[in-house]
Amino acid sequence: MAKKAVEATDYSNVDASPVKSFFVRMLTRDISLTDSILDLLDNCVDGVLRKKKRLQGEHPYKGFHADIKFDEDTFEISDNCGGIPWDLHDYAFRMGRPHGRQDKRKGAVGTYGIGMKRAIFKIGQQCLISTQSGEHAYEVELSKAWINDESEWHIPARSAKHSMAEDGTTIVIGELHPNISRHFGHDYMSFTKDLIKKIESHYAIIIAKGFQVKVNGKEMKAKPTSLVFVEDGKKNLIRPYIFTSKEQGVEIFLAVGFARPIPSQDDVLTEQDNPSSKYSSMDAGWTVVCNDRVVLYCDKTILTGWGEAGVPQYHPQFIAISGLVEFRSDDASKLPTTTTKRGIEAQSTLYLEVKNRMREGMKLFTDYTNKWKRNAAESKEHLAKGKPLSFSELKERTRNLTMTVAKRGIQGQLYKPTLPTPPVKSSQSGQITFVRKLHEIRAVSDHLFGSDDVAPNRVGEECFGKVLKETKT
Repeated sequence: MAKKAVEATDYSNVDASPVKSFFVRMLTRDISLTDSILDLLDNCVDGVLRKKKRLQGEHPYKGFHADIKFDEDTFEISDNCGGIPWDLHDYAFRMGRPHGRQDKRKGAVGTYGIGMKRAIFKIGQQCLISTQSGEHAYEVELSKAWINDESEWHIPARSAKHSMAEDGTTIVIGELHPNISRHFGHDYMSFTKDLIKKIESHYAIIIAKGFQVKVNGKEMKAKPTSLVFVEDGKKNLIRPYIFTSKEQGVEIFLAVGFARPIPSQDDVLTEQDNPSSKYSSMDAGWTVVCNDRVVLYCDKTILTGWGEAGVPQYHPQFIAISGLVEFRSDDASKLPTTTTKRGIEAQSTLYLEVKNRMREGMKLFTDYTNKWKRNAAESKEHLAKGKPLSFSELKERTRNLTMTVAKRGIQGQLYKPTLPTPPVKSSQSGQITFVRKLHEIRAVSDHLFGSDDVAPNRVGEECFGKVLKETKT
């Protein structure tokens, strides 16, 4: 039987063009509605950076504002932050940033060029963007028909019908998705409360520097973290552990200490029964800042070092401990943030190095808390001698501290305070001292804490505590 002729097949190429529905429907699943709105707010701040070039003085954002308005039918955000220059339109509205097109805004956090578009697609199916920058004033419209057309990638643009009083951008989104409309309508109170909390915490530094944000007419107030700093004296002072460095083009400032007096046992029980008490856990933990934007707020998980390498898991008895880490870089791609800009890239080499310093600092204050928890009243007297310093005040005060060179791990300048220790009452207390080989201590440390670098005195205390507990059972 004769073989059937096989038609020639062209194997020269395959179609790898993008699919619009991926951007519209899939990318939006990776981000919450609140974070989408914060992405749009990030663009406002980035506009300030583009307009001012350099941020100087105590209130460099003063005079700039963003107004957010929404109801069950419409979402709108408007600003006076400089607008989108026409020469940037070719990537401001594209799905992703073209290769080799670097963001020249010093202090920006955007890296991938998807924030504004993803936020719009998350909220609705119709959008009008009006912007004015210098002599250029234009409008860009995203329609439902354009969104559903897989073959059309050019977005209609036209001259603006009306000029603005100040250079800026207004984004109006309509045809809201049903679930979004519900958040803005039926769930208005709970959603608005959550959004305000996020803005006041995640933009605390920028708001404190003069930027004004309103949500449906209500002005946001900054909620910054402050740490107690005792000025007078030379040793045994309540001061933060501080570390500074410059690594891989990123400036790092780290401080951890007490934001309030340590709680008594009664205070801990009160907090567990009433989270809104003065000892609320909501204000404890680590806050991570990238280029003035808070990307992680009051975290108390293993992500920031709790519960690993000799640091205990978070417990309300550590409610007084707070930490701040700032990463600053002119190149946003070097910052250890996720694509949503509301989280940390946990496997970032830079972040893992800094995390070691975070744990080292935390150990000082968890140890202090454990030693003083039965004498909380006396400990409060130590903290009463100091005053809370804001993030900017701490950075300023660091210039006058005697820092040491941190050689092990990530290099930099280190200030490690000597904290007060409880008095030893000779009639009721005794000291146990013995020597063991270092490798044996490390083995026991790894067994007890999951890490072999815990201080020998802590290993000994833990061993004694376990045996003592057995005698009482």
